[in-house]
Amino acid sequence: MQKKLRILVGKPGLDGHDRGAKIVARALRDAGFEVIYSGLHQTPEMIVNTAIQEDIDAIGLSILSGAHNYLFPEVIRLLKEKGVGDVVVFGGGIVPDDEKAELKKKGVAEIFTPGADTRDIVKWIKENVKPRM
Repeated sequence: MQKKLRILVGKPGLDGHDRGAKIVARALRDAGFEVIYSGLHQTPEMIVNTAIQEDIDAIGLSILSGAHNYLFPEVIRLLKEKGVGDVVVFGGGIVPDDEKAELKKKGVAEIFTPGADTRDIVKWIKENVKPRM
């Protein structure tokens, strides 16, 4: 029997809007993944520490505040620093199209913007995230 993927849905920064993150978290849970939702106002350090404590396979970060160019790479940097750089990081929220390529160069595996179909997010995870051993 294959291990269920464990996904952390994180809300870093001061952004107080979490409706989209909760919708994605529920869709992932309904698709059979184990999902942990971090809650609002998490620091990158808090998200990475939770990922380590919960043995997470992937982190989905939701940012609507415009701080994605700092917060996404900072989570990735901390994961690498703590020896868990194999955790897949994907993002969602308000990310201008012209900023997506740079974030991907910095290690963000995929970015889903508002209006993304949750079935597409589930499909992407099934195709791109493998259980960490």
